[in-house]
Amino acid sequence: MTKTKFNKAYLLRCIAFIIGLFFSGLGVAITKKGELGVSPVSSIANVMSIRFDALTIGNWLIITNCILILGQALILRKNFKLFQLLQIPLSVLFGYFTDFGVWMIKNIPVSVYPARLVCVVLGTAVLAFGIVIQIKADVIMNSGEAFVKAITDTYNKEFGTVKVIFDVTYVSLSIVISLILCGGKVVGTREGTVIAAIINGLFIKLYLKLINAYQSGKKANA
Repeated sequence: MTKTKFNKAYLLRCIAFIIGLFFSGLGVAITKKGELGVSPVSSIANVMSIRFDALTIGNWLIITNCILILGQALILRKNFKLFQLLQIPLSVLFGYFTDFGVWMIKNIPVSVYPARLVCVVLGTAVLAFGIVIQIKADVIMNSGEAFVKAITDTYNKEFGTVKVIFDVTYVSLSIVISLILCGGKVVGTREGTVIAAIINGLFIKLYLKLINAYQSGKKANA
C-alpha cells in the first residue's frame, strides 16, 4: 500500500471515529432525557451535572474522562504512551457532542414513565451504535475502556471481568456522591442505569454481528 493510500485510509478511519463519538454523545443525551439514569461510565458526570448545573453534563464528562486519563498514566507509568494523550481532545469532542445532543432533543416531551423507558432503550441503542463505529474505526480507545485496559495490562487480569467491576464501581461511586452532595437522596442514577448497563452489550454484539455478516457477504460476492 502506498503512503497516499495509507494516509487516506487512516483519515477515513479518523472521520468514522468522530462520527462514532457523535452518536455516542447523542445516545447519552437521549438516555439522560428519560431522567432514569444514564450509562455507567456517564453516571458520575450525570450526578454532578444535576447537583452543580453551572456546568453541563458534557462539561462534567470532559472532567471525569480526563481524570480517567490521569488514572491511566498513574497505572501505566512509563508504559503510558504520548499517543494516548489524544484521548483528551477526543473527550472534549465527546463532551461537546453530548451537550449538542441535549440541545437537539430539548423540546421533545417526555412526561410519562413508558416514554422515559423508551428514551433509555433508544439512547442505549444509539450509544452502542456509536461505540461499534469507534471499534471498527480502530483509531484509539475511549478513556473508560482505556482505563480498564491499563488495569488488565498492568495486573494481568481478564478485560471482561475488570470491565464489569469498573462499571459496578463507577455506578456505586455515583450513588455515594449523590447521597453526600444531594442531602441523602439518590439522583441521576436509577433503574435506567441498570437497564443501560445490561442492554448496551447486547446491542453492541448485535451490531457487530450484523456488520460482520454484511462484510462477509461482500467478500463472498467479490
